[in-house]
Amino acid sequence: MSSVKFKRVPENTSLPLPTYATPGAAGMDLRAFLPEGPVTFEHGDLKLISTGFCVELPEGTEMQVRPRSGMALKHGFIIPNSPGTVDEDYRGVVMVGLYYLGREPFSISHGDRIAQAVIADVRRYPTVEVEELSQSDRGSGGFGSTGLK
Repeated sequence: MSSVKFKRVPENTSLPLPTYATPGAAGMDLRAFLPEGPVTFEHGDLKLISTGFCVELPEGTEMQVRPRSGMALKHGFIIPNSPGTVDEDYRGVVMVGLYYLGREPFSISHGDRIAQAVIADVRRYPTVEVEELSQSDRGSGGFGSTGLK
């Protein structure tokens, strides 16, 4: 079995490796690397938060950075490009963009769990240009074309 390799940034001497909170968890927790102290969000703030780790993913995978449900539902944080994709050939610091929808100021501290990372298989296909596409029942309908009920 392949492994996900994490490398600490030089200043990160204290955060635990990203890990799964329970044996059945799909995502591993990513924590805020904020050695200079807490970061306070006001309504509408969008900030990029470091995890303090660089990553090397197994070949044929991606890391999907997703919101944690508690951060989203209890505190009003979303990840605007959710899921954010970390490609297998990226070796830089994993960063998390957080957008705050809450009304009252909220602070995130060093070590707080801010997002989750799901490692997913990626399939790559050759691309071809064609003159026509095959027909389907749906056709070109999109953006709610199938209704709510």
